Order: sequence, then C-alpha cells, then structure tokens
Amino acid sequence: MKKLSVIALVAVGMLAASCNKDKSAENAATSTEKTVAESKGEVLPVDTVGSVVNWKAFHKGGMAPRWGTLMVKSGDLSVENGNVTAGNFVIDMNSLKVDPASVTEKDKKYTDLEAHLKNPDFFDTAKNPTADFKITSVTDLKEPAKDAVAGANKTVSGNLTLSGKTMNVTFPAKVDVMENAASVQAKFTVNRADWGIKFGTSETDPAEWMISKDIEIAVDVKAKK
Repeated sequence: MKKLSVIALVAVGMLAASCNKDKSAENAATSTEKTVAESKGEVLPVDTVGSVVNWKAFHKGGMAPRWGTLMVKSGDLSVENGNVTAGNFVIDMNSLKVDPASVTEKDKKYTDLEAHLKNPDFFDTAKNPTADFKITSVTDLKEPAKDAVAGANKTVSGNLTLSGKTMNVTFPAKVDVMENAASVQAKFTVNRADWGIKFGTSETDPAEWMISKDIEIAVDVKAKK
C-alpha cells in the first residue's frame, strides 16, 4: 500500500511538471504599476461589438481546460504618426461566460463554474464589476516571440487592474493601424495569484492543489472612427 502511494505521488508530480507544455501562450512579464502613456494624436473609440477578450484556465498538467469570453465595455486607442501610442479598454467582468463545450464532465455544469468565477473565491464581480488595461508603452518587437499571436510586431506594456489590484504586464502583440482604424491583438499568460486571486493555489489543500494559477488571455481590441 505504501509503495502504491509513493508511485501515485510521483505520477502526480510528473503531471504537474508537464503543465507548461500545455500552454499555448508565453508568460507575460509582470512588474509594479507604471506611468500611463499620454494620449496624443487621433483618439479612436473602441468598437465594443467587434472587440472581445478570450480566456482559458487549466487544472494542473493542462488537464480539463476551461475557456470562455469577456466583453469589452469601453475604451480608446491613440494613433500618432501611424503608430498606436496610448490607449485603454475596460472589461465588463459580469459578462464573463464559460463555453459549455469546455465542461464535459457529466456531474458538472458550466453555469456553476460561471457563478463560482464571479464570486469572492475568484473575481468577486459584485465588488469589482470591471477590469481595465491602460497602455504604458508600445515599442517595436525586437525578436520573434515563440508563442505569441500570429503576426506579432510590437511589444506592449500596460497596467492591468484585476480584482482591484494593478500590475504592469508586458507581452508581444500584433498592432495594426489602418485609415480611421486601429487594432491590438495579443495572447499571453498571467499568474492570477499576482493579483491576489489565490483560491486553488494552496499546495497543502488537496481540494485546491490541482487548480493551475495560470490564466491564458487573448485580446482582440478594435477601434475606429
């Protein structure tokens, strides 16, 4: 019996170690809050109908991934000399949806997960109904990023406020400027514990231990006149 327990622990450890292999987006660099870029040039309002934030979360080892969407409530992008130089967008956290296709277990309901993600264990949307991202810098991407969104050409940094806490995140992005329009697309991974969202991060509680700290975020923000 003891031998079987040791084997089981080793197997779980190997499963957890494989988690990074299952992510399809690289980790965003995080730091403390920085000064927001000044809005200059032409300011284009965000197209809230055409913009969306997709999210994906995992159990450790990449097991039983869950995914869904969040709606963009408002925002704008500033364009000067053919480049996006500043901008922000606000996310409606109460719009959080879980894709039913991601919950395949017979004893689980996607609606239950939606409710749990909105309660104080996670995002506490009653207390924090919005999240927001404010650009602090946009620079040319120096080297191709392995797991970035296709066509990534810029490095974007910005203050991400989530559950009332603000951290600066930096990630590769595909930034396009067209006539009377601009867009920012990106895909990156953050550690939710950096924003104080710690449910499921206890290594000593078996009920929580198998929930990954990683959240994969895919941003598609469009702005136009």
